[in-house]
Amino acid sequence: MPSFKIDVSTAIVFVATAPEPKMVNKKTGERAVDRDNPAVGLSTVGLLVSDEGEGNLYQVTVPETGYPEGLTPGTPVKVIGLKARDWENEFNGQKRHGISFRAVAITAVA
Repeated sequence: MPSFKIDVSTAIVFVATAPEPKMVNKKTGERAVDRDNPAVGLSTVGLLVSDEGEGNLYQVTVPETGYPEGLTPGTPVKVIGLKARDWENEFNGQKRHGISFRAVAITAVA
């Protein structure tokens, strides 16, 4: 499915939840890895994005090499290469759908 660039250049962005490993299977402990570089694990970071009077919380997937150590809630950040992609799957006979978010990197703002 195609992905779409999201412009957050005018937004104020804060970390809402610290990075956590993204899991493929929580029961087996299998971690999700980057398709382009399978040696790099993926993490999920909660970001609060505020722009034009609206604020939204997004769970964003980022390669573990794409964010600094010690990223904590409340830290102002810059998001690089944010994209959105719609998805659909079937689980236990029920169709589910949504939008996933992925960034190339997240850097702390001084």
